[in-house]
Amino acid sequence: MQRQALSADKPSPENHGGRTSSAWSPPMGIPPADQLRAAAEVINAGKRIAILAGQGCANVLPQLRRLAESLGAPIAKAYLAKALLPDDDPLTTGGIGHLGTAPSQWAMQSCDTVVILGTTMPWIDYYPKPAQARGVQIDIKSDHIGLKYPVEVGLTGDIGATLDALMPMLRAEPDHTFLAEAQTRMRAWRTLLDQVETTQRGPRLRPQTAMRALSEFAPANALFSMDCGANTHFAARHIQIREGQSWTGSGTLVTMASALPLAIAGAFSQPGRPSIAVAGDGGLAMLMAELSTAVLHGLDVKVMVLNNDALAQVKGEQREIGAQEYGCKLGHIDFAAYARAVGARGLSAGSVADLRPAVQAWLSTPGVALLDVQVDAEEESQRPDKVTA
Repeated sequence: MQRQALSADKPSPENHGGRTSSAWSPPMGIPPADQLRAAAEVINAGKRIAILAGQGCANVLPQLRRLAESLGAPIAKAYLAKALLPDDDPLTTGGIGHLGTAPSQWAMQSCDTVVILGTTMPWIDYYPKPAQARGVQIDIKSDHIGLKYPVEVGLTGDIGATLDALMPMLRAEPDHTFLAEAQTRMRAWRTLLDQVETTQRGPRLRPQTAMRALSEFAPANALFSMDCGANTHFAARHIQIREGQSWTGSGTLVTMASALPLAIAGAFSQPGRPSIAVAGDGGLAMLMAELSTAVLHGLDVKVMVLNNDALAQVKGEQREIGAQEYGCKLGHIDFAAYARAVGARGLSAGSVADLRPAVQAWLSTPGVALLDVQVDAEEESQRPDKVTA
């Protein structure tokens, strides 16, 4: 087959002409006017409106901003939409769910109306209670409507075009009291995170401290790729995404080992940008041979591994339900030595004193580099309302 000339190829006699077109574009539909009016009626009746935005809003940021400003509504970001708005943007309360922020949780618990845009955020207990808030949802997929929250009005269509059609129907004089309260809570939340990141509880580094150092020194155009596990919780909460940076992870499949292959894909697809993977030791151990792929192709891939010799999230979950710890211990791997073995630069950090210099050296290394950060296995990822310094 490989030696056969393309011109000599013949279609199967079983091919009766049915085929899939190679030309495709996403549907650009707008819901009917009566549905738009019904959605506007629900939104206009609200006084404390919150927006939950997902990766479906990636290309409609101007419309999303106009909506939030016109309603005085804080925007909570689903995990895969972390880079939708910078984390210090006054319109957002940051992430939502187990790895989100307390202000986002408060906004959902306190609103009387929720507008869900381009997301099926999985943590059902972080949505408003159904009797508490009326809901409007816009999604390009009809089977997403009402999937996680029983909305009153569901609009199927292109989110940007639908918001353009909906906006003229919304009230012109918003009350920004709810948004102002969310912003006050965000300032207090950032103060709390600062205390967490700068407080050490034992001889080993807190993973939150490592994430803060990465957040501070990461290039302005960095591509962040995430693993799945406790490391993801710490990264999502303590990396403060800036405008111009990108974020991805295994947010819909929730599988371990995704960070390194995603970072390699990012380096191939956008070769002018540094591609940074944040992984746990359990996840990286599953696919660490792919580090040699990055070396082979001379990619600008940086890997930070939070090394605690344990499956930390599973360990925490077992502890939370009162179960005996089982299957969570990992044999220690010197990932920095492994990186050097496959031709990358390998560095290590295990204390506050050597963390920041190591992060700077790691990020400034041309090509592939790995930073093995020894962190405390007893540091559990906390739900937002349980975070303490």
